This record gives sequence, C-alpha cells and structure tokens, in this order.
Amino acid sequence: MDTIARTPEDIGTALRNARKAARLTQKGLADRSGIWQETISKIETGTGSAKLDTIFDLCAALDLELHVSPRSKGANIALEDIL
Repeated sequence: MDTIARTPEDIGTALRNARKAARLTQKGLADRSGIWQETISKIETGTGSAKLDTIFDLCAALDLELHVSPRSKGANIALEDIL
C-alpha cells in the first residue's frame, strides 16, 4: 500500500485504510498501540491534531513506515496552503 499524503487528512485516511485492511477496529488498534480510541478517530477523520510520536506509534502498530521524498511533479499546492 503506497499512499501519497500531503495533508493531515491524507495521513488519517491512510491510517484508516491500513487499519481496515488489517481487520482492526479503532478499539483494536487502540489496544495494540496504546493510543486512545478517541484520538485514533480524530486522526482518521482529520478533526484533531496529533503529535508526530502518536503517528509513529500508530504506524508501528499497523506495521507501516513513513517515507519522505520530494514532491511529485504536477503538484500545484503551495507550501503556504499546507501550513
């Protein structure tokens, strides 16, 4: 599963898709990661902010890793629009 994520919502969607692919409920992921279910819900829906440590904990619980690479060509989103 390779997903391009440029926004917090994209990260949340990628985590939700990975959780569902692993056949885990949010509660199951919470038990596995030590992150509150409410926090997972907020991250997945893009309605809350999360510390980077929390994202890494969820990635580890889902057996995922993050890759940082230059933005692909054709992306018209300005850096100011992201921040």
